[in-house]
Amino acid sequence: MAETESLHLSIGILGISGGSLLLLVNNYASSPDKSLIKDTALGILLLIFASLLAYSGLRRSKSHNVLFGSLCLTVSALWCGSGLVYILAGENIINGQKGLRDAMVPGLAAFTLALLVICIVAVVCHEVVLSFIALTICLACAHQIAGLADLAFGKAATAVCYLLVCIVGAYFGSGRLLSYITKRKIQLPGTFNKDNKQLQGRYANAVVIIGIIMNLLSASVLACVLLGVVPALFSGHVPWLWTAGVFQLCVCVQSYRFMDNMAATFYGFTSILHFTEGYTALVVHLTNQVPYSPVPFPVVFSVLFFILALFSLQGGFVNTIYQLFFVAYCIAVASEPQSFFQRGTQGVQAAIFVMSSFVLFVTLYNMASPSKIPTGAGFIKNLFTRSNKFVLHTHDKNRHAPYLGYSKYADAEVLGHACSVLAAFSITASLSSGNPLALLILPWTVVSGGVLHLICGSVAFARGKTLESTTFVLYGIMWTVWGLTRFGGLYGDVRGLHLAVGIISFMLFNVLVTAGSMFLSKAWFIYTFTFQLILISFLLDAVGALPYGYDIGVTIIVGLVSFYMFLASIFNSTFKSPQLPLGDPFIKLSGFGGGKDSCPHLTARKSTSVHQIAEIMKNGGICGMPTDTVYVLVAACNRPQAVEKAYSVKKQAKERPMSLWVASIKQLEPVRKQISPILWDFMEAAWPSSISLVIARAPWMEFFGLGDSSKYIGTPQSIAIRNPDCTVATHLINAVGPIAVTSANPTGEADTTHHNQVYAKLGDKVDGVLCDGPSPENIASTVVDCTKIESGQIGFFRVGLIPKSKVLQIFEEIQKKHLHGELNSAFETDIADPQRDLADSQTSLSDSGCDHVTPVESESSLDFSQDDHTEQDETL
Repeated sequence: MAETESLHLSIGILGISGGSLLLLVNNYASSPDKSLIKDTALGILLLIFASLLAYSGLRRSKSHNVLFGSLCLTVSALWCGSGLVYILAGENIINGQKGLRDAMVPGLAAFTLALLVICIVAVVCHEVVLSFIALTICLACAHQIAGLADLAFGKAATAVCYLLVCIVGAYFGSGRLLSYITKRKIQLPGTFNKDNKQLQGRYANAVVIIGIIMNLLSASVLACVLLGVVPALFSGHVPWLWTAGVFQLCVCVQSYRFMDNMAATFYGFTSILHFTEGYTALVVHLTNQVPYSPVPFPVVFSVLFFILALFSLQGGFVNTIYQLFFVAYCIAVASEPQSFFQRGTQGVQAAIFVMSSFVLFVTLYNMASPSKIPTGAGFIKNLFTRSNKFVLHTHDKNRHAPYLGYSKYADAEVLGHACSVLAAFSITASLSSGNPLALLILPWTVVSGGVLHLICGSVAFARGKTLESTTFVLYGIMWTVWGLTRFGGLYGDVRGLHLAVGIISFMLFNVLVTAGSMFLSKAWFIYTFTFQLILISFLLDAVGALPYGYDIGVTIIVGLVSFYMFLASIFNSTFKSPQLPLGDPFIKLSGFGGGKDSCPHLTARKSTSVHQIAEIMKNGGICGMPTDTVYVLVAACNRPQAVEKAYSVKKQAKERPMSLWVASIKQLEPVRKQISPILWDFMEAAWPSSISLVIARAPWMEFFGLGDSSKYIGTPQSIAIRNPDCTVATHLINAVGPIAVTSANPTGEADTTHHNQVYAKLGDKVDGVLCDGPSPENIASTVVDCTKIESGQIGFFRVGLIPKSKVLQIFEEIQKKHLHGELNSAFETDIADPQRDLADSQTSLSDSGCDHVTPVESESSLDFSQDDHTEQDETL
């Protein structure tokens, strides 16, 4: 892992050095009349370097290297916005040196301040190289601003700054890359810190830094207009505003990866604002009209921001106050017809610029430095701790456990339902007779209703929420298509029967979604049913038969229903109790949904959970359990009825016998005299591990109280036994005694690799599940045939997690102690024919019992006896 992180760091540093070299050469060799590199080519090259830095920054943010990740992503956004501006200038969309200056200055000013903050925090954290790079690029941006006014001064000074970045970055990046290639055998002086702990941010969601910087960037664009730095908002500012929007969408997705749904929702909201700001500047360029902003949806947006700010109090007062500025911003947008072009809205953005600078410093310092600036994060938690009525959710990995399988994302329903509210209220505004692009509806409908719905649908799909994912994706497509058609100037050309046919197809899909929601909850049913009313209004409008006021009425109904879903989602994700009701499903099938309610799902990290599962098993219950490979279904051996129940849960299990697991070989001490010495020594050497041993059946098995249920474990000739290399499993077996094990999935299905799959696959037949998240391995155990071990032979039914060579090495060491296999006089077998077909003794243990072993997969047995060391092939 350390080597991989070193590679990503070297890629980032060399990327910064390469981009700096490009700008160095261009600034140094260009004359006032002619640039060395054409603007379009320069812009494309900067976008390439920006993509490289974005990759490196995201990879380093995941390893909690806050300062370096923030630096890479900040420079990436700088060069992305600059590159797009240069492309517009090269294509003559921005005219002349004055147009380039007006376009570049607001963005450069924002990044100058952001890089200065990063430099200050890096100095405090004693990160010399990062602080130097941040400072020199900061100075380069400042000199570039000056150079846009005086080419003779600015280009030379900017070139000098990038020269310093290029030299330092090339040395540091090459040193880290050389260290990676040579596996740290060669390390250039100064390229490694003696103490890297200061780089490691304790705060999980490091990408919020770039989200704050993007708010700073957007605010800078509008504040510069207010201060007279640039004359007006125009198309040259679109690259900066849409760069902010795109980067904040990435911050939104990454925040879900960091299990921070509050931050994801906030930056999803702000991305909508930035795309809308850019859209207004673009509309002026395309139509020569200043867009008009309807009142309803900015007001609704301010309400959503306010609710989000209240629930963000648990993260500290600073975050809440910061988000309240955006409440004021949405109110300003609603209060002024030409909002983004009027001074009230621009004044609020100037305040957001100042507040973003402060929040950026506080947040980055608290992430990167051991000492902390107080933000009041613990006050609300302490307040609710004293309350018996409101109980906050604990922040652990199980809070966002998915329904099926393994998910790296938090729940996205809060943002999804909020976007439904915005999209619904956005179309309540009536179109004027003028250009539809000049009415600010399209970005609200397409971005919030379309793009963010698709993101939420993707996250829901990753979490195993199939119906929710389908709903968000379907509605996202519908909002996008309808928004572009009706509010993009295309409606008059396509209105008619062919448009109605497309809407009818969406209606049919939504009927299926509505039917599926009857199995989920009453609230989801109402939500999907009311959206059908919107589709009906779209259909009536397409054929020209829409009654007056019907569309406004149904969109308000959908907006209110979506608002309740938003409020319930954010409330229930914050508080464990009480919960806002979503209602039970109209139709509930046995074994469907509610798995955690019908049988206990207990975290494996707590001793009390293991004891609770042990008590369930002692009382004859069967449970799902994590192992060193995949999840298994277990029953206590001394509860024959439980063993039989576990066996019957497996569909078509007649040829899939169970296996016997012990906590350690000490549990076999009472029957040691009945086990051959060479087999005993092999067990001691091989266990605990992911090695299952198939041994001949013997009377000692009755010692564990299996009774009549012994017929379900192994075959009449052999039995599989294992001591897993898993702390949770061994503790449970110590508490219960030896256990009978089978795979936690119906026969023929894939292995179970997450605790939520246990209930999903086996239903309410399971009495409890011990939860430990995703399985550490997706490879089953190695199954070794020891039925001929006394004659010096072992074979392989399956080579799994433990390689064949390691098993043979262990056996060879045992063979040295037993040159001729010794047979304990008390050891008996019930095998009449020593030349039996070993295929009859094949034991299926999917890790609990080789569920997928076939003769084709078996390996030949090896003879390590003294007289013969040749390999003997046998079909098992």
